[in-house]
Amino acid sequence: MSKILIALGGNALGNNAAEQKALAKNAAVAIVDMIEQGHEVVLSHGNGPQVGAINLAFNEYAKVKGDDSYSMPFPESGAMSQGYIGYHLQNSLRTELLNRGIQKSVVSLVTQVVVDKEDPAFQAPSKPIGPFYTKEEADQLTESTGDTYIEDSGRGYRKVIPSPEPVSVVEADLMKELVNSGHIIIGAGGGGIPVVEEGNELIGIEAVIDKDKASEKLAEELDLDFFFILTAVDRVAINFGKPNQKELDRLSVQQAREYGAEGHFPAGSMLPKVEAAIKFVESKPGRQAIISSLEKAKEAILSNTGTVIHN
Repeated sequence: MSKILIALGGNALGNNAAEQKALAKNAAVAIVDMIEQGHEVVLSHGNGPQVGAINLAFNEYAKVKGDDSYSMPFPESGAMSQGYIGYHLQNSLRTELLNRGIQKSVVSLVTQVVVDKEDPAFQAPSKPIGPFYTKEEADQLTESTGDTYIEDSGRGYRKVIPSPEPVSVVEADLMKELVNSGHIIIGAGGGGIPVVEEGNELIGIEAVIDKDKASEKLAEELDLDFFFILTAVDRVAINFGKPNQKELDRLSVQQAREYGAEGHFPAGSMLPKVEAAIKFVESKPGRQAIISSLEKAKEAILSNTGTVIHN
């Protein structure tokens, strides 16, 4: 059977720990459906709402203490989010596996991803993180903090920070050994902790790597067959939200590029998913990427739903 990476969106995990715990149980059902079919599964996840909330909470605590040393840098905030999201996911997966009589180990790994410190993204923050604000709230926060806030997919304004390209996954070799031994890995959470190399040292840097791009990089380095991006819709569509909206069952790389150039895929939502899918498909002959909803993951692997991106 196939080796699959499933990239689960951070927004699909709710707005607080209680919601996340419940939603992780729902996610586990769909993921174990695929494992039960005989596939080897690697799981990654987003952390946009979670990492922003962690960072904001520590910054507010620092204000209360009157001491900036109590604030939490983004690399450490990312590590924290990987830990608690992974904790909920691995426990939910373990329970669902045991309920079905499947004996497999599940582990989440705090994952670092190397970026280039000269990446131009550091001069142009673009990655939304944290909670949504009204325009008035965002303007006040910009004035008081100097941070940049942008409108995000019609849902409100969010803080943006740099989003450099992933170069390599530090822990990929270990993950490959674990996958080849039949274990289920949760890694590259939130796009991984962005680090730059200085000699033998890895230095965390203030940024968030796009989850789908980091997941694609991990899928390449683990030499997987399929790259699943699970999102809020069953299929990719053109003319989304318009009377002539059309859902796509299959999409060639060339067609995907053409539709992207025509503006069919919003930059803050579907475009990075399609771009990551294209990169994975082109990385090795025979590879396919599938974009679908979490609820339809089992049907998508059987080609009954979802959008398949292919060469």
